[in-house]
This record gives sequence, structure tokens and C-alpha cells, in this order.
Amino acid sequence: MRRSISLAAYLAYARGSSQDIAKPDIARPKGELIWAYAVDPQHIDALQQLAERLAAQRPGLSMLLTTPDDAVEQTRSKNVLRQRLPTDTTANAKAFLDHWKPDICLWTGGNLQPAFITVADDQEVPLYLVDATETLLDQSAWRWFPDLPRALLDRFALILARSATTVRFLNRIGVKDTEISVTGPFQEGAIALGYNESDREDLASLLRGRPVWLGAMIQPTELDTIMDAHRRVSRLAHRSLLVIVPDDPAEGLRFKARLRAQGWRVAVWSEGAMPEETTQVLLADTFGELGLWYRLAPITFMGSSLESGQWGRDPNEPAAHGSAILYGPNVRRYLSSYSRFAEAGGARIVRDSETLAGAVQRLIAPDQSAAMAHAAWDVASQGSEVTDKIMDLVQDTLDVMGAR
Repeated sequence: MRRSISLAAYLAYARGSSQDIAKPDIARPKGELIWAYAVDPQHIDALQQLAERLAAQRPGLSMLLTTPDDAVEQTRSKNVLRQRLPTDTTANAKAFLDHWKPDICLWTGGNLQPAFITVADDQEVPLYLVDATETLLDQSAWRWFPDLPRALLDRFALILARSATTVRFLNRIGVKDTEISVTGPFQEGAIALGYNESDREDLASLLRGRPVWLGAMIQPTELDTIMDAHRRVSRLAHRSLLVIVPDDPAEGLRFKARLRAQGWRVAVWSEGAMPEETTQVLLADTFGELGLWYRLAPITFMGSSLESGQWGRDPNEPAAHGSAILYGPNVRRYLSSYSRFAEAGGARIVRDSETLAGAVQRLIAPDQSAAMAHAAWDVASQGSEVTDKIMDLVQDTLDVMGAR
């Protein structure tokens, strides 16, 4: 590797810092550990989904998710640890890496931290720059270190670039095309859920010609709002059927009691009931069957999002199954994902029973729901393809290391 005067000067400055060494206060988990760095919410979401998928194939794998600030307030998976990355000094980098001993590093976007990257490479941690973006790589403060960007990028085994524009930027600073792969943006993607095909066929036959919409992951406090919306929808489309999936299926009995007390004609899936022509609500109070309901309903309202203090649920699920997405204003945990779908026309925010009913009424027209679902699918499938490539890269690297 070529010698860099700029990098040497930077590291000399970093070693001279008088700041106290930041020592990790979380124990390193056993097993394989991926160290991932994220500079924005989109990458945080994508990395957490990647960690979930990897853990499903490699039991015991964990991810340490680091950010330049306290951006990760709560992780979605038990196998994801979160920590703010300390100030970029050589001492901090050594303390960090000596403690965590990561098997691999996925650095997303840019915002390169020279001391951490250099120490990780010196310790032979495989480094991959994922979703490299010129706006995050071009740092004005580095004008005093002209060959520093190239020296740092040389430390990465492979650079996955977001676009051809990023490649041209990398070429200008001396990175060869053979060291770059153009993949597109790294973001959360679609994950198809399992379902019983015979159940789908039976229900599709029974429901043919009926407007169907789904309320997924519904909280007890949201039920009255959902039902008021369904009452409004039914005035326009009297044969419409609402499928309700409680966020906690154990609430099924309470949901059933409340629905019947309000006079709704309800079929309860856990009791083996199939919807009849006069059924107004199908209560899907079982575990692990959302794949079935997303496939049957062209419109999905994602619950756990209407009331203050709620966090929302993953919009990639309905998008993966061809369902248009509606959601409430409280989706903090998935905000960047919902924003992507909304910007593409694949999702729409609602705030109460009136706006929910209005959105469902507009989407009952098959061409309207199909257009919205197609836009959501385009966004979700693009993210899925990139995630699949990174999955393969990580798995291959870990397999090679494990065979040594």
C-alpha cells in the first residue's frame, strides 16, 4: 500500500489529542460480530434489516451499529448493539477495536474516520465501503490533506458505489474501476413472508368481487378509529370486508368482544371460520400469517401508528406483497422507510378515521390501488437487490475467515 504523507500527518495529529480515551461499556457478545457504521437514518434502517436477515442464516451473529451521534435510540432486533462512535483518535480507535474485535466492517455512505479505518485495516479487519456517495466522501476539511481520501479508500477491500456519478468522483481521486462495484442505493428492501397457498386460493374464491382492505398490527387503542373508518367505507361499498390483525394476537378475544358489542358481523380466523357474504370483519388473530393477508388485501393500513407514543411497523412487508400502504403519523422507528415510499407514491399518511376512510375509498378502485402498490414494490425491490448483494459479500467473507 502506497505511503501517504497526508494520512501520516493526520494520524500524528490524532495521536496528539489530549482527550480522554473512550472505553466501551458494553460487553462484546460471543460469536461472529459485524461492525457497521451509519451516518444517516436510511442506512441505520437498512443495516438493522441486514442484521436480522444474517442472523436468521447464521445463528449467534451480532451487529455493532455505530453512528457519529446518538441517532439510534432503540434497535429493532436483539442481535443489534448500538454505540456512538468515539472521537476519531488513534487511542480511541485502538481501545474500540481491541474491545470489540469485529470480524468484518461495513462502512456506509462516507464520512470516513481516518484513525478508525487505519487501525481497523492494520488489525486486518476486512473493510467494505457500502453505498459510497460523493456528497459524504467529499469533505472540505480535507483540503489540507490532498492525498488522504485516496489513502483511506485504498484500505477498503471493495467499494460499492451508489451511482455512476460516485464512480466518476472516485476515479478523479485515483480509485480504479476494478476496485468499485455500482449497486445503487442501500436501503431497506422487500422480504416475502410465508403463507398457505390453499388458504389463499379458498379465500380469493370466496372474496372475489368484494372490496377488501387490511388493518395490520392494530393496537387496542386504534380499534375504534379503524372501525369508524370501515363504517364510512361501507356506506360507499356495502360489500367491503375489513381484515383485522391485532399487533398482539393474544388480544383476539377482546377484539372479538368489542367488535360484536358494536354490532359487526365478525368471522374469527383462529376459530376456523371463513368469511360469508354478509361478513363485515375477518378477525385474523393468529401468529405468522401476515403473508396471507398482505396477498389478499390490495390496501393495507399499517397500525401501531395512530396514537402518540407508538412507533409504527415495517412498511416493506405490505410493499413486498403488492399492497398499497396507508399509515398514521407515529412511525418514528420506520420514518425514513415510510418517507421513501411516500415520495415514490407508494404510501399515504392518514391521521384519523375520516382521512383513513377517504384514502380507502379512493383506493377501492382497482387501478388506483394497483398504481400505488406498484410504486411501493419498485422502491422495496430496489432495496432488496442491493441487500442481497451485501448479504452474499458478508457471508462469503465470514465463510473464508472461518475456514482459516
